[in-house]
Amino acid sequence: MDEIKEESKKEDQKNTEEEVAQKDEKKDEQPEKKCKKELAELKKELAELRTKLEKSERQNSEQKDKYLRVVAEYDNFRKRSAKEKEGIYADAYTDVLKAILPVIDNLERAVQYSEGDKVVEGVKLTLNQFSAALEKLGVEVIPTEKFDPNVHNAVMHVEDDSKKDGEIVEIFQKGYKKGDKVIRYAMVKVAN
Repeated sequence: MDEIKEESKKEDQKNTEEEVAQKDEKKDEQPEKKCKKELAELKKELAELRTKLEKSERQNSEQKDKYLRVVAEYDNFRKRSAKEKEGIYADAYTDVLKAILPVIDNLERAVQYSEGDKVVEGVKLTLNQFSAALEKLGVEVIPTEKFDPNVHNAVMHVEDDSKKDGEIVEIFQKGYKKGDKVIRYAMVKVAN
């Protein structure tokens, strides 16, 4: 009987060893399946995160583009406003000076055709004062050496062989400019 018991023990031990081996195999299979499952989940999560990242990058790019456009529009607006402001100032300046220039013209005519020395002297002083004021304001008399259609208004032409073509023969009214802006064109007689 001892032999039977021993054999029975051996068989039980063998069965136990087989069961343990099967359990170990199952354990080995379970982590593998578990790892595959976790890997699949991680891949799915990675794909979702990549999609979200791409979407965020697109939104970021769109927002950056909008921001750059707004900055460019603001810069253009600022430049345009500054230019308009300068234009308004120059136009107002020009309007004021246009109102003053006829007075200067009349003073110049009075000096030419006046016979009284004291009157002429007073008008000359007033005229010099006006000229000094215009100089302070940066207003210049347009030069009248050679005819330039950009700054001269030819109201008469004269045929004169002793004069060069395009030479200004007579100035009816002086022209004035401030910088590059013509306030009033010079009225002249030109030789052909």
